[in-house]
Amino acid sequence: MLETAELEKRKRGRVRKAGVTQKRRAKAGALTGAPASGHLWYDRPGDPAHFLAMEETGREAVATAVQRVAGMLQRPDQLDKVEQYRRREARKKASVEARLKAAIQSQLDGVRAGLSQLHSALNDVKDVQQSLADVSQDWRRSINTIESLRDVKDAVVRHSQLAAAVENLKNIFSVPEIVRDTQDLIEQGALLQAHRKLMDLECSRDGLMCEQYRMDSRNTRDMTLIHSYFGSTQALSDELAKQLWMVLQRSLVTVRRDPTLLVSVVRIIEREEKIDRRILDRKKQTGFVPPGRPKSWKEKMFAVLDRTVTTRIEGTQADTRESDKMWLVRHLEIIRKYVLDDLVVAKTLMAQCFPPHYEIFRNLLSMYHQALSTRMQELASEDLEANEIVSLLTWVLNTYTRCVAQFRLGLSVRCAVTLFLLASNIIAWLRKALETDKKDWVKETEPEADQDGYYQTTLPAIVFQMFEQNLQVAAQISEDLKTKVLVLCLQQMNSFLSRYRDEAQLYKEEHLRDRQRPHCYVQYVVAIINNCQTFKESIVSLKRKYLRSAGEDGVSVSQPSMDGVLDAIADEGCRSLLEEVFLDLEQHLSELMTKKWLSGSKAVDIICVTVEDYFNDFAKIKKPYKKRLTAEAHRRVVVEYLRAVMAKRISFRSPEERKEGAERMVREAEQLRFLFRKLASGLGEEADGYCDTITAVAEVIKLTDPSLLYLEVSTLVSKYPDIR
Repeated sequence: MLETAELEKRKRGRVRKAGVTQKRRAKAGALTGAPASGHLWYDRPGDPAHFLAMEETGREAVATAVQRVAGMLQRPDQLDKVEQYRRREARKKASVEARLKAAIQSQLDGVRAGLSQLHSALNDVKDVQQSLADVSQDWRRSINTIESLRDVKDAVVRHSQLAAAVENLKNIFSVPEIVRDTQDLIEQGALLQAHRKLMDLECSRDGLMCEQYRMDSRNTRDMTLIHSYFGSTQALSDELAKQLWMVLQRSLVTVRRDPTLLVSVVRIIEREEKIDRRILDRKKQTGFVPPGRPKSWKEKMFAVLDRTVTTRIEGTQADTRESDKMWLVRHLEIIRKYVLDDLVVAKTLMAQCFPPHYEIFRNLLSMYHQALSTRMQELASEDLEANEIVSLLTWVLNTYTRCVAQFRLGLSVRCAVTLFLLASNIIAWLRKALETDKKDWVKETEPEADQDGYYQTTLPAIVFQMFEQNLQVAAQISEDLKTKVLVLCLQQMNSFLSRYRDEAQLYKEEHLRDRQRPHCYVQYVVAIINNCQTFKESIVSLKRKYLRSAGEDGVSVSQPSMDGVLDAIADEGCRSLLEEVFLDLEQHLSELMTKKWLSGSKAVDIICVTVEDYFNDFAKIKKPYKKRLTAEAHRRVVVEYLRAVMAKRISFRSPEERKEGAERMVREAEQLRFLFRKLASGLGEEADGYCDTITAVAEVIKLTDPSLLYLEVSTLVSKYPDIR
């Protein structure tokens, strides 16, 4: 009984579930307009398929309803609840119908609102269309009106031109007279009155031209006519400016005799500055700029003063240098006296003649400082003797510093360092030393050797002897200067090494054009490589000697490291030597893995002999670079051997022939290993692994079992991934 009851319960559950599913489908169809069944709701109602779908849906609905009612009336006591079930289903049906009506009403309201907006938009479009038609009609009627007003417009333009002409008529008729009066005033030195008349002329000219530009900017004929009529105005302006610059050039003398003349000049410049500003402001509105504007006389005034100061410093040079050993001391004393006197006059007198915002004294002091720096650099670039260098630096650090200190302006001693470098002529000296060294590279004799037998040239000794001399002179003046000179010497050394590298490259290229010349090419490349090690050691020694403490070493550490540049030069030299070796080995390397090689060629024997012969010369390379050279030669010989293997120059015709070739490869690998062990002895360098590659390839070649080939090749590739 329990089992029967459980089965009935499950059956009722399935019926109830089917009814809920059917109800959900009906609800979804009511909201979306789709039928509750799984048929296509978008079939056209008139299609036979549509009617068939409706019939099928009806049958499914009846069947579902029957199942549902059967589920509800399983027991007799459920008949009493038939009326309750009916009311519940009626409520559900009413609820679904209400939701369906609400959805349809919402859709209808949206459609109604859309139609209303479309109707409103249609009315707006009609209004716009009517407005456009009215505008078009008005525009057509206005064309004739505009054409009838053209004569009025032309009359207005002529009236405006005539009004401007009448306003300036008096000045226009009096232009020749004003020009003559202005010229006379300039010649008489009445600069203020002359400038007043000049301003009147320019005002009349600029007013007429501005009016013409405003009315018709493309009428160049009238603009040219006005400009030519006032043509003398620009010449008067140039003549007045010439007089102003002459006064400014003699300002240090004029301010003592007639300061009012200098004040007049400054007032004229101030007037012109105001006119320039006013015209530039008007340009933003009208776009018109009179000819010759802006004059920028204030900027030109400072340029004239700067040239005057420079000329005054240059005028202190003496012509007795050849006959007077104290010429530099006398020259520096004259400069000191002139500079001090001029600055006193500038501070006490000239500053009273200029507006405060000109800062005339500060600007003059800067001009004198720049002129003195330039003059000191010119003196330093000359071929001075050691005592003259000391005199020059002492004057800069002591006399000049005290001189400017009177005017409360602190100057850095950096200029002194620059003067010292220029005085010692480091750049020219380094260039000359390199040119001398290059001449040695083409000699027919081998380079000299040091006490240990390594080839070298005199270049490192010359360069660091020069540095030593400069640093010793700097040390006599001050410790701070000595440190700065060391830093700058190292900077110049860094630039020099770049040129040294370029010249070494050119030396190699010249040799490759004709390998017979120069005769001692290999030996001098060895010397260049050794020089790099000498430069390294000398730089370390120089720092250790001229830096007092570890704290000062921070100054030099910040300079560009030269070790990298020196290593690059040495590495390029080693590559050049190896290129020389492999050019001689090229023919013998091409014999490897050929029929001739298999039949008993002596190619590897010749290769070993040639390499060993070259390395007899390479024995005079210093240890750090010889170690690199040996390792690279070993690697490259093995690589060339493997290239010969990969080039498929030979095809073995039988297993015996392959075995013979592989055994020959093993013997030659051992031969090369012995050679490079011998060359690397004493260098602490062991690189037998290179030749092991040849042996590994030989093992693959002499295989007799094809099934092991994949395993051997995979092992070879995993052990040497860079082999093809």
